Amino acid sequence: MAEKKIDTTIVAEVRESFGKGAARKMRVLGKIPAVVYGHGTEPQHLALPGHQVALLLRRKNAVLEIKVNGKTQLALVKDVQKDPVKAIIEHIDLIVIRKGEKVIVDISVHVEGESYPGTIANLESATISVEAEATHIPESVVVNIEGFEDGTQIHASDLELPAGSTLVTDPETLVINIVIPAEVDLGEDEDEVEAAEGDEATESTEAAE
Repeated sequence: MAEKKIDTTIVAEVRESFGKGAARKMRVLGKIPAVVYGHGTEPQHLALPGHQVALLLRRKNAVLEIKVNGKTQLALVKDVQKDPVKAIIEHIDLIVIRKGEKVIVDISVHVEGESYPGTIANLESATISVEAEATHIPESVVVNIEGFEDGTQIHASDLELPAGSTLVTDPETLVINIVIPAEVDLGEDEDEVEAAEGDEATESTEAAE
């Protein structure tokens, strides 16, 4: 079944009032304050439809088609500011982009498979930076670690990048490290534990007598 295409067209309003009070009123009305800039254009302060934008932001590096006063322009979500307690979106920064333009973005590293029994896979770098076409930004890079043994290290240069992407992160960056977990050190050896248990038993016997 073909994947359903997501409508990324956002009808925005030009924002006339500013400040914390104005932004708060805007959010009460279900709108999100935003600014879009880049390519030598003057920054535009906008009000975006909150629910629709929140759904689109579930995708990393979302590209939106911003429609303002009948004109449409592509914009890449650069920064999302959220309330640390309520997790409400407070403000969004967007950058104007053009079709065919290359941009540098961070994408997630997604690990699949199970390493060799008895080992664990430490994800040392959860994201990497790549250069990709602005309208074809990959969401993640997939790494299959099935059967990888202790001591295996996967660096950025070892990753199979999505088509059309170029690595920007230092190629020597360690991304995944396969290791055998260290045993927990209890701080006492078995002899010390047995001796301590023996002393406790003797003290209990003496107390009973």
